Amino acid sequence: MTQASGHLRDAVVAYCTRAGADPLLVQGAGGNVSWKEGDTLWIKASGTWLADASQRDIFVPVNLPHLQQELAAGRHESKPQVKGEHALRPSIETVLHALMPHKVVVHLHAIEVLAHLVREDFTESLRRSGLQDAFDCAVVDYHKPGVALARAVQAALAQTPSARVVFMRNHGVVVGGDDVDDVERVIQELSERFKTVPLARAGQAAPTEPLVVGDAAYLPLEEPGLHQLATEPILYSRMGDAWALYPDHVVFLGARASLHATVPALTQALAQADAVPELVFVQGLGVFARESFSVAKTAQLRCYLDVLARQPADAVIRSLSMDQIAELLNWDAERYRQAMAK
Repeated sequence: MTQASGHLRDAVVAYCTRAGADPLLVQGAGGNVSWKEGDTLWIKASGTWLADASQRDIFVPVNLPHLQQELAAGRHESKPQVKGEHALRPSIETVLHALMPHKVVVHLHAIEVLAHLVREDFTESLRRSGLQDAFDCAVVDYHKPGVALARAVQAALAQTPSARVVFMRNHGVVVGGDDVDDVERVIQELSERFKTVPLARAGQAAPTEPLVVGDAAYLPLEEPGLHQLATEPILYSRMGDAWALYPDHVVFLGARASLHATVPALTQALAQADAVPELVFVQGLGVFARESFSVAKTAQLRCYLDVLARQPADAVIRSLSMDQIAELLNWDAERYRQAMAK
């Protein structure tokens, strides 16, 4: 199996471990980091966690010239060629990293940036931030990750070849640089320029008792802050039409929120449901989940709270359409990534 070595790899691993531990930068298995070493593109494996970079080998070596040739010919659907034998698959967003000419490329769902990327007025937010004066930036509209997104990013880079920051609406940001320190500095500046004070947390105590509804048992989520989604009226009211905001949220948490005004309303809804939801929100009481609710899903719910709590009262939020949601939920590559996640 191809082995990576040297100072650059060590620096990448250290950054991944550091960033992966910060939920304002990385959520669960989300995000990707890569570096180029000769004719090899080293890319995070699908479904692995950046936070684990120092504990296990999470990077897959890909044939970089082959991928670049395929992209130059417009064959965005071509699968990356893994070098040597490797049990893991390269990230579903490997092509994004090949499109960027930089030595190190980082793709994150950084909360402070994502909170703006889901708003209708993102272009105005970008103008106010002054980032376009500080860095060469490109902006692409939402596209399904993979082939469609790769084509859109390639077109944007053709218009702005010098871009080192690519904003992907309702998704995340890609940053390229000469080394890890260079990229980290840019990401820190993006987060600072877009920083928004989140909604203050109310003092209401989190529920401690489980809910037993028919044959279904629900446990209150252990992380107290997550109950804000049910107990803060402005957050609860927004979940109805601002749930599906970006790909990872939909893949891990589904197409819509299971919202209920009272426990009796939840009981009635479950009695009539074809399938029992894994996660439910009871207004004014809290957020409850089945035992199967994973650490990866909890990380995505925390991400959603962090994004939603940073929306001004007058913000117009852009949600994914039902067609866009269906594309994500019926995607084999994302099923694999979810199965690999913790």
